Amino acid sequence: MKSAVETLNPTRVRLSIEVPFEELKDSLDAAYKKINQQVTVKGFRKGKIPARVIDQRFGRGAVLEEAVNDALPKFYTDAVNEAEIDVLGQPEVDITELKDGETLNFTAEVDVRPSIEIPDYSGIEVEVDAVEVSDEDVDKAVTELRERFASTSPVERAAEDGDVVTIDLEAKVDGEVLEDGVASGVSYTIGSGELLDGIDDAVKGLEAGGEATFTSELKGGSAAGKEAEVTVKVTQVAARELPELDDEFAQLASEFDTLDELRADSRKRLENMKQYDQATQAQERVLEKLLELVEVPVPEKLLEDEINTRKHNLEHHQLGQMGLDLEKYLEIQGKTAEEFDTETKDAAVKGIKTQFVLDELVKREKLNVNQEELTEHLMRRAASSGMSPDQFAQAVVEGGQVPLLVGEVARGKALAVVVEAATVKDTNGEVVDLDDDEDETAETVEASSEETPAEDKAEDKTEA
Repeated sequence: MKSAVETLNPTRVRLSIEVPFEELKDSLDAAYKKINQQVTVKGFRKGKIPARVIDQRFGRGAVLEEAVNDALPKFYTDAVNEAEIDVLGQPEVDITELKDGETLNFTAEVDVRPSIEIPDYSGIEVEVDAVEVSDEDVDKAVTELRERFASTSPVERAAEDGDVVTIDLEAKVDGEVLEDGVASGVSYTIGSGELLDGIDDAVKGLEAGGEATFTSELKGGSAAGKEAEVTVKVTQVAARELPELDDEFAQLASEFDTLDELRADSRKRLENMKQYDQATQAQERVLEKLLELVEVPVPEKLLEDEINTRKHNLEHHQLGQMGLDLEKYLEIQGKTAEEFDTETKDAAVKGIKTQFVLDELVKREKLNVNQEELTEHLMRRAASSGMSPDQFAQAVVEGGQVPLLVGEVARGKALAVVVEAATVKDTNGEVVDLDDDEDETAETVEASSEETPAEDKAEDKTEA
């Protein structure tokens, strides 16, 4: 076999492959054997039909077609390996010449990972929010904790903001009560915004036994997105009573003995959260700066696949779970279809560029992923998915997604190298010393690229 590579553009090549006919022998034998098992000829046992009879009865062309289809993937893969090119996706194959007994010539056009030059990134500088926790922040955190320990007691008065009301609901669309539009004994805190728009104004001022009707757009169910006439009946009004803010509350709500200790712990927790947010912000901004430094051509087919994958996941998974379609989602977001398409394309381009650049850094820095790092990352991903580590690991293995996870960790380590070399200052002008956590950095990479599934699926080189 002979092969040659022609570069069509920075992300696409054409392989020209010449195969001497004798190299098709194994595939021809397999073709005759396969046809033997599929057909019957009077006077011959199944599987024992001579090749010359098959040629006479069914045509040599059918045998050649079967043999070539069987052989092409192997010759294509051999040519790819020989040329040492990093292909993405499936090739477009064109048989240019097939002479029985002489030769098989074909071309294969395929996208390839572009060659990327990583410039010096040590001069990257970014600014992040300062870690500052005010007394008001602590007061808010303690108040939220206090509200979690609030008690309720029925009252004989009209409902007010903050009260907990027990209500019955009935929703009608076009005058018809919906099958899934009736609910009884629903507990609702006025002002929480957890139910329908307009319900707060409807129930405020009602006493137990009171009833009101209002119009609202349904957020879920069989008539999601439609205007409904909703009747609400209050069966009980209860006032929320907050515990006294003292040492006794601290002992009730925490492991601390005094309110001062509880407040100090709340301050520390808030500082830790803001430090985590600061680190994430630094990683994201360093990544943005890095991408600005590098010229990255994006393969058209890969980009098209990535855009389609993102749209499919949004429409058929995320929006479906919320009872929305794309049109309603865009209306809620206040976006046009054109704006949505532009944003989706920009996000896809960024995701692909992120993977290309960080993968190049992984190679350049010779970064490896050990079992401990992979296990830690798997545990984090399992927790975020709501699955147990064992269930998640099994799903990853069965889905052939282990290389994807390894890639996430490796890219996280690559970004950590860049972040470590960068200068990060907060809004007060102070240099921030980031304690690199490569697995957390992997999460930043994952969020930036949103896993770029089209590119991961395109890694298979073995099928023509």
